[in-house]
Amino acid sequence: MALDSALEPWVRRLLADFELAGTDIDINEILDLAGDAAHGIVRPAAPLTTYIAGYAAGLAVGAGQAPAAQAMEAAAAHVRSVLAAYLEDQGTEST
Repeated sequence: MALDSALEPWVRRLLADFELAGTDIDINEILDLAGDAAHGIVRPAAPLTTYIAGYAAGLAVGAGQAPAAQAMEAAAAHVRSVLAAYLEDQGTEST
């Protein structure tokens, strides 16, 4: 089963069960962000990073600071910025 054909129905089901049907999720962006964390830090950083980014985006949306798409984009950009600074502080580079 191809990755997209497995993930799309899972994401739709999960969103529906959280009463978030119709929420636009950029699966590839989330996977790219997870990959950046996994390769830059260690593999277990991937789910932790995406969870924290999603949580921060959700808080921003809930507080009325940004619409969902903008909040998710901002959270991803912030993660990448923090990751780059962290790797620089550690004297390493992302692969």
